Amino acid sequence: MKVGLFDHVELSDRAYATTLDERLEFAQAADEAGIWCLHVAEHHASPLNMVPVPGVYLGAVARATKRMRLGPMVYLLPLYSPLRLTEEICMLDHLSKGRLEVGVGRGVSPFELGYHKIKHEDSRDIFKEAYACLTAALASDPFTFESDLYQFKDVPMPLRPLQQPTPAMWYASSNETGSQWAGEQGLHFVTNGPMARAKTNIDVYRAALAARGAPVHPKAEFAGGAAIGVGRQIVVAETDEAARAVAEPAAVYHHANLTYLQRRNASSDLAKRLNIPTAASFDDAMREGTMICGNPKTVLAEIERQVGALGINYLIAYLFFGTMSLPDALRSLELFRSEVMPKLEEM
Repeated sequence: MKVGLFDHVELSDRAYATTLDERLEFAQAADEAGIWCLHVAEHHASPLNMVPVPGVYLGAVARATKRMRLGPMVYLLPLYSPLRLTEEICMLDHLSKGRLEVGVGRGVSPFELGYHKIKHEDSRDIFKEAYACLTAALASDPFTFESDLYQFKDVPMPLRPLQQPTPAMWYASSNETGSQWAGEQGLHFVTNGPMARAKTNIDVYRAALAARGAPVHPKAEFAGGAAIGVGRQIVVAETDEAARAVAEPAAVYHHANLTYLQRRNASSDLAKRLNIPTAASFDDAMREGTMICGNPKTVLAEIERQVGALGINYLIAYLFFGTMSLPDALRSLELFRSEVMPKLEEM
């Protein structure tokens, strides 16, 4: 099993430039630790995410690392010109020397989409057209595409991806509709949320992928050719108590950022219909399995339990979040690397 890394790059009490410097140092440490890929989120108008232009941030990460793969999780396709995004992807693939993994999505937050004048109820259809246009542009020179939303004719595409025919595509979903679509398209797949919900999403994805026959970009690193992953916040320390002392305040802060726009727009109809899986408390997150916290043996045992129950071949560890300091995150990473990862790689 492979281990990846996820990050939102939240607003912190440090200067923004310091936050970016710390994340790049952490990325270098993760690269040296053998983390397979760094995935970074894209969010807008929220303290949850301070790198809302992931391509700029990933360009810096690409030059600060050597082996670790990297990519957005996910690009919010309704917000982009497919042609401009194609060019960005090609640049990043070359800057990283062919290490780019491209996550795509429509955007989970109706508030963020609304700030960009995209109606939430239209976003799935826009996303599907944008995805078809993007994949055509990545694979064609010259590029022609005609749909209700996008019209491109005979566009020269001298900038091509380093990975041919294109970098691998990923989809992250917390619901059955998105999970089904990801399997039907043959994309690599990541989910989150409580164990029961994650299991349902994974089962739906597996069934859809099996009906399709094979992933569109098979990867030999993953059994069956498709990465099937789950994202978890993970904090490792010498004792369970020490781990909780770091994890709990960080998780509380993170939860406030995660729900910031929902609370800010609490009176809107969208807030009432929003269905994002968030635990109500730190103890709830531990019980639901979205937070894994403790000494190395505690953490390993819980990961092994979840891997067995979910049937995943990819774990995306969210190791640096909320109020965590860089030294705490680096110590957690070191314990995870030395005491947990060797066992996971044997699974």
